[in-house]
Amino acid sequence: MSDEQLLLSQKYKVFLKHDAPVEFLEGTTAAGKTTVGVFKFMLKVANSPKKLHILSGLDLGTIEKNIINKDLGILDIFGAMVQYNASGRGQHSLPHLAFKNKIIYVLGYDNKARWKKALGGQYGCLYIDEINIADMEYVREASMRCDYLMGTLNPDDPSLPVYSEYINHSRPLPKYKDDAPEEINQMLNEEPKPGWVHWFFSFKHNLGLTEEKVKQIIGNVSVGTKLYKNKIQGLRGRSTGLIFNLRKGNIITPRQAKEFKFNLFSCGVDTSYSRESDDTFSFTFTGFTVCRKKITLAEQIYNNKDLQVPLSPSDIPPKLIEFLNRCKSDWGFARNVFIDSADQATILECQKYKRANGSIYMFQPAWKKTQIIDRIKLETGWLAHEESLIVDTCKEHIRERNLYSWKEDKDEPEDRNDHTVNSDQYSWLPYKDRIGNTKEVK
Repeated sequence: MSDEQLLLSQKYKVFLKHDAPVEFLEGTTAAGKTTVGVFKFMLKVANSPKKLHILSGLDLGTIEKNIINKDLGILDIFGAMVQYNASGRGQHSLPHLAFKNKIIYVLGYDNKARWKKALGGQYGCLYIDEINIADMEYVREASMRCDYLMGTLNPDDPSLPVYSEYINHSRPLPKYKDDAPEEINQMLNEEPKPGWVHWFFSFKHNLGLTEEKVKQIIGNVSVGTKLYKNKIQGLRGRSTGLIFNLRKGNIITPRQAKEFKFNLFSCGVDTSYSRESDDTFSFTFTGFTVCRKKITLAEQIYNNKDLQVPLSPSDIPPKLIEFLNRCKSDWGFARNVFIDSADQATILECQKYKRANGSIYMFQPAWKKTQIIDRIKLETGWLAHEESLIVDTCKEHIRERNLYSWKEDKDEPEDRNDHTVNSDQYSWLPYKDRIGNTKEVK
């Protein structure tokens, strides 16, 4: 065995001991999913009553490099207990691992002729590396022939059939539910299948990674790209269909934002009182600079689903004023507050609060004459020219920008991942002629 050691976090120790018929390991890059996952797979093979098993990945070379021959790979950990026959041997003509009295066929799902030849019987354990990019015909054929299935993946396009047919039927163990981004937990919404477990692993679960190495990995990937979303943030997201393309230059620190000279501030509010959905109350504070940039400076998010005592329209004014006062102290005074015009109850409550208590703020309906498609057209231009910026503490707004997508079957935006997008738009719509050099859209 190499000088490296298989260091296990507490969660990986629980994973190794947990017994389940189907397990999916989703998460960031370099989280140790493949290393620990394959180790458990080999233990499952050893304990299986069946002789034949399958280890699969993109192609034979990838499996050899990333699973069989690497440090802390199968040959490194199991040593003389395992023999790899790359060209087959004896009655088993396919590439395989001989492990004790078991045979593990090594299959690339890129080679349909070969895996079609292999899938003629029943198998004990099946491992599918990077199941998100696997041939779906292979996934379907192989999974119906095994007693135990493990699949690993980095988050990918949520519209891929592997999610709706397999992964979204699994659920996390209750104690680890909060490890995954809430957006991923929300997507695990297909009918749950008995015993199917979803595991989310990130950098923090890989004890073999130093803090310096984690920083290096993160620093080598551009913020806002699909690669960054999938492999660094551990978020599912499309390579196509995304409405906005956040780039590294669109995201700045509070210190960088302080270097600009502002001539106007504004606030937008989007609300949702439902306790059954993940829709949020979103307060967004925006600044406009003398050099014609729009900067999203601060946000405040609430969700009735998460609150023991749900918010009602009368609860919003004091919370909103507290947010505005904090932003006034941090950034500057925003006299005008634009609230979703469809929410007359909240607007009336804010205006009633102002009459009863006095307030320096003006609460008014959002200006919505500019159509959503035209808003998007303006914003994509501003983002491209770095005339629209976001302070990196506005994490929910950045998250939504990285997920907000077009509908698959219609040329309009999805009605999700858009609450801070909407509140941000309400803040700048009356002042769009102050931003960039884009001509005003009527």
